[in-house]
Amino acid sequence: MFFEPQGSGSSYVMSKNIFVGSLAWGTTSEGLEQAFSQFGTVTSAKVITDRETGRSKGFGFVEMESGADEAINALNGSELDGREIVVNEARPREPRSYGGGGGGGGDRDRY
Repeated sequence: MFFEPQGSGSSYVMSKNIFVGSLAWGTTSEGLEQAFSQFGTVTSAKVITDRETGRSKGFGFVEMESGADEAINALNGSELDGREIVVNEARPREPRSYGGGGGGGGDRDRY
């Protein structure tokens, strides 16, 4: 969840990040935003694409200022662009380890 300033006061509105999976290849970020906007205020919607081909990876994220829980409950298992989609609250990204596997080696004459 993210905290975003609302207006000029010191009040904060919690935004909720939503994972959307099993998307049709043809689903766009705009289509995703349109599907979720009927439940509340969408601050961003993005279909994740392959860096090299530009083709959809079949999932995306929607960030909502309001109505996120209603959207998750209503849209999980529903059909979007001909596919049954999976919708749930996004989990924080796991830290990646970039070390190579390997290991072992060392003193091989022990036995």
